[in-house]
Amino acid sequence: MKKRMLPAFPAFLAAVLAGSVWLCLRPAELSLPGICGMGLSFRTGGFRGMYGVLCAFMWTVTGMLTPEYFRHDQHTGRYLVFNLVTLGATLGVFYADDLFTTLVCFEVMSLASYIWVVQEETPEAMRAGQTYLAVAVIGGLVTLMGLFLLWRHLGTLRYDELREAAAAFTGNRGILTAASWLTMFGFAAKAGLFPVHIWLPKAHPVAPAPASAILSGMLTKTGILGIAVVALRLNQGNEAFGQVLLGLGAVTMFLGAVLGLFSVNLKRTLACSSVSQVGFIVVGIAVTLLLGHHGTTAAYGTVLHMVNHSLCKLCLFLCAGTVFMNLEELDLNRIRGFGRGKPLLHAVFLCGALSIGCIPPLGAGFNSKSLLHEGLLEYLEVLAENGSGAWGAVKALEILFLVSGGLTVAYMTKLYVCLFVEKGPGEGKPAGGRYVSRLSALALILSAAALPVFGIAGRQLMSPLAGMSMDFFGFGEKDFVFFNWENLKGALISIGIGAAVYLTVVRKWMIRREEGGSVYLDRWPAWLDLEERVYRPVLRILPDVLAAVDRRIMEFPDSTLVKETIPKGIAGLTGFLAGLPESFACVRVIPAAVTALCRFLCELPERMTVLAHRLFFRRDKIKKQVPVGNAFTYRLGCFLNRCAGLLNRTVLRSRPLRQDFEYVLAMQQQEATEEQDRVVNSVSYGFLLMLAGIVIVVIVLLWHRGPG
Repeated sequence: MKKRMLPAFPAFLAAVLAGSVWLCLRPAELSLPGICGMGLSFRTGGFRGMYGVLCAFMWTVTGMLTPEYFRHDQHTGRYLVFNLVTLGATLGVFYADDLFTTLVCFEVMSLASYIWVVQEETPEAMRAGQTYLAVAVIGGLVTLMGLFLLWRHLGTLRYDELREAAAAFTGNRGILTAASWLTMFGFAAKAGLFPVHIWLPKAHPVAPAPASAILSGMLTKTGILGIAVVALRLNQGNEAFGQVLLGLGAVTMFLGAVLGLFSVNLKRTLACSSVSQVGFIVVGIAVTLLLGHHGTTAAYGTVLHMVNHSLCKLCLFLCAGTVFMNLEELDLNRIRGFGRGKPLLHAVFLCGALSIGCIPPLGAGFNSKSLLHEGLLEYLEVLAENGSGAWGAVKALEILFLVSGGLTVAYMTKLYVCLFVEKGPGEGKPAGGRYVSRLSALALILSAAALPVFGIAGRQLMSPLAGMSMDFFGFGEKDFVFFNWENLKGALISIGIGAAVYLTVVRKWMIRREEGGSVYLDRWPAWLDLEERVYRPVLRILPDVLAAVDRRIMEFPDSTLVKETIPKGIAGLTGFLAGLPESFACVRVIPAAVTALCRFLCELPERMTVLAHRLFFRRDKIKKQVPVGNAFTYRLGCFLNRCAGLLNRTVLRSRPLRQDFEYVLAMQQQEATEEQDRVVNSVSYGFLLMLAGIVIVVIVLLWHRGPG
C-alpha cells in the first residue's frame, strides 16, 4: 500500500495547488448553513487566496521530499492520511469568512497535525505530543470562550462585520477587550507567541522534516491570521491592547533569537528561529494597530514577512531533512561538515540563511523586515510629536529589534559554518552514493528558487504581492523603495551585531577546542525551561488543589454558612414562595426545580471526587510477565503450526515454513492491545483537557454575564 501511495502523493498535491491558483484568480464564496450549528462560510481571493496558493505550494514541495524521507518508515500511510486532513483544514482556516468557521477548521488542523509530532513514537515524540495537544486543546477552548462573548455582545462573527460592530459597541469596553484576549489566546498558542510558545522547540526536533517545514512555515501563520483579525478588526483605537501586544511580540522576538543562538540541534535552532520571526510579525501587527490609518508601511511589512518566513522555513527545514535522511542525526557535533562538497545543498541552504538573516540584496527577508523597522520608526515619530512618555520604551524596543536581527545573523552563521565550512564526522557521507534523489533535489530547488528573486526584485514583485492583501487588513495599495540608505543602515547594524556575537560569544564561549576538533556546547541553563519548571508542575499539583477544594466543600456542613446563612436564606425564600398565588408553576414546577438543584449540589462533591480518581489518580498496573496471546490466538496458532508441519512434510519439503504461528499471533495480539491502550490514554488525556476548558468557559461566562 505504501509503495502505491507514495508516488501518487506529490501528484495529488500538485492538483490541489492548481485548484488553489484557480481560486485565487477567480474568487468565490461558499456558505454551508446549519453545519456545526452556526454554519460555515468561506471566501477566496485577496490575502486569503494568496496564502491558499502558498499553502498548497508548500505542501506540494514537501510532498516531493516525502517518498524518499519515508522510504523506511513503517507508518507512512498514517502520515499521508493525516497530512491530507491537515491540508484541507489549513486551507479552510485561510478561506474562512468568519471566526466560527476559522475555529472549526483550526481545531481540526490542530488535532490532525498532532499525528505529525508523535509519528516516530519515541518517548521524546510522545512527550512533545502531549505538550502540543495540551496547548492546542486548551488554546482552542479559551478561544471558544472569547467567541461566546463576542457573539453575545456584538451579534456577529463575520470578518466584514466585526470592525463596524466593534465600533458601534456601547457597552463596557473592558468586556470587549477581555473577549479579544480570550479569542486571541488559541491563535497565539499556534503562532508560538510568548508565553505559549513552548510547543515549538519541542515538536520540531521530533517531527519528520516535511512536517516541520509546514508546522513552522504554515501552521504558525494560521495563528498569525487570527491575531491580525482580532487586533485590527476588533480593537481599532485600543492603544492599551496594542501596547501589550507590542510588548509580547518584542519578548517573543528576542527570546526566540536567544534560544536559537544557544541551541546545538539543527531543527531546534530553526524552530527557535520561527519563534523569533513570529515575534517580528506580531510587532508589525501591533504597530499597524497603534498607527491606525497611517499603518500602511507596517501592514505591508507584516504580510511580506509572513510570506518570506514561510518560504525560508520551507527551504531550511527541507535542508535539515536532507541531513537527517543521510545521517539520522541533528546534533551539530555529529552533522558537522556534512554539506562540504555538496553544491546543491550549499546553494539552497545559503538562499534560506541569507533571507532569514535579511542580508541584501539576495535575502528576501531584508525587504519585509525593513518595512517593519520603518513602521516602528514612524510610531516613534508619532510618540515624539505627541510628547508621549512611552517614547523611551518604544525606542528601547527598536534597539531590541536590531539586536534580535543581529542574533538571527549569528545563529544562522553558526549553522552555516558547522555544515559547510568545518570538517567533522558528517563529512563525506553517504560513501559512494547520492545523498538526495532527483525528486528530492527538485523539491530543494523549488523551495529556494523564489527567495533570491524576491530579494532582488522586491519592488517589482513583493509590493504588488502585498498590495493584493491590503483589503483584508483595511489599507490601500502603496509603492515602496526597499534599497535606500535608512533600510541599508538598519541591515548593516544588525549584520555588525551578528558578526560581533558570533566571533565573541559563539566562537569563544559556546565552542570548546579539543584534540579531535571543536565541540559545540549546550550552555542554556536547564532551570530556564518554562514548560518543565512552570507548566508541568502546575498540572502535577492540580489534582491536589482539586482534592483540597473537594475537602473544603465537604466541610461546608460544619460551617457558619450552612448553620446560619443558608437556613435563613431558605426561610426567606420559603416565605416568599408562600406569598405567591396558587398556580401550577408555583405549586409543582418551582419546588421540583429547587429539589433537583439541591440534589445536584449535594451530589457534586462526590461526583467530582469519583471523576478525579478516574482521570487523575488512575495508575496502570505493572505486570511482571508479558502475556503471550490469549486462548483464541493459542488455539489458532497451534492449528496453523500443525498445518505448516503437514505442508513441510509434503508440498514444502524443499522450502519449509519456519514460522511459529502461535508466537506470531500472540505478538500481533499484544501489539493491537498496546495500540488500543495508547488510543484510550490519548482520548482520556484529551477529555481531561476538554473538561478543564469547559469548566473555565462556564466560570468566565458566569463572571461576565450581562444584564437580563
